[in-house]
Amino acid sequence: MTDLKLEIKLAFVTGLRDVVLSEINKHKSLHILREDVDDVYVDFVEDFTAIKSLRSVARAYVVVSDSKCNPLYISKHKSILGDLIEFVINNKSGDVFKTFKISCAGTESKEVRRIAEYVRGTYNMVDKEEADLKIHIIKHKGIWEMGIQITPRPLSFRSYKVKNMSGAMDPTIAYAVNSLCELEKIDSYLNVFSGSATLLIEAGQCYPNIKQLVGFDNDKKHISLAIQNVKKAGLIKRVQLKEKDIFDNPDLGKFDLITSDLPFGMAISKNDDLEKLYQQFVEYCQETLTPNGIMVIYTSEYKIFEKAILKSKFKIIKQLELKFITSVNAYLHPKIFVCRFK
Repeated sequence: MTDLKLEIKLAFVTGLRDVVLSEINKHKSLHILREDVDDVYVDFVEDFTAIKSLRSVARAYVVVSDSKCNPLYISKHKSILGDLIEFVINNKSGDVFKTFKISCAGTESKEVRRIAEYVRGTYNMVDKEEADLKIHIIKHKGIWEMGIQITPRPLSFRSYKVKNMSGAMDPTIAYAVNSLCELEKIDSYLNVFSGSATLLIEAGQCYPNIKQLVGFDNDKKHISLAIQNVKKAGLIKRVQLKEKDIFDNPDLGKFDLITSDLPFGMAISKNDDLEKLYQQFVEYCQETLTPNGIMVIYTSEYKIFEKAILKSKFKIIKQLELKFITSVNAYLHPKIFVCRFK
């Protein structure tokens, strides 16, 4: 057993700090040690159950941080890495680790090659780019950190995702949107442009008190995929999905809350069309919300949304600016807006 201090590192989308800290503080077993822009470190716990239940966290790692934990030192003291691997692969969760990947500057160096040989020989794993066991050795703020992701897939991966839809909302962001909605106090929830139903499913799984969960989209393929996801999530009796176009002003009743991952980017070809769509959305929400109702939206085209809000009866009461990198290595800076009638 290593005499170095073990910690748990939790990584999240930049901008979700308050949401993440709020969720962590709900677990008495998790004690925060320090924070960074998109990471928070908590005391090590041998039982990963609470860690794996966190819905706002993208990835979780067991780590050691020490000035001496560079590749040369680890290659000579491989038991330090071995202790971390043992904690991860022996955790009682049913996860199976057959492949591994080491992320480290100088991956072709003899030190890193020795570390890889140790993992292959000791744990009968093979190197693979898309690996189950993800090991990193990095220098962070002048201190070396070695860590292992505690699950083969990120915590942001949801088992209800039958198939990922292009541009679909990250589930951790969907959780964050819902966490800002005071869902404990509402009875009815409408999701406009429901897509693959991520917002609806996150709401349904976390808030059993909501009596009415409804979503609509004008794309048959989106509806079909969403139905599959809702079934997999075990919510087919609670979630209603409808094929509707917002420009037809669908009459689905009144709702305490309306959420939306508003279309943006490649989904709309012209800004004029986007402005028209956002204006229609805001006007529809004004007619569909109950008195004192809340509207919460997520978009990268926030300037167009803000323009529509200025003409409305809504007041922005909270906003979060996020930052993350896409699968094509481009940075997005979307915002979440929480709005209430003036």
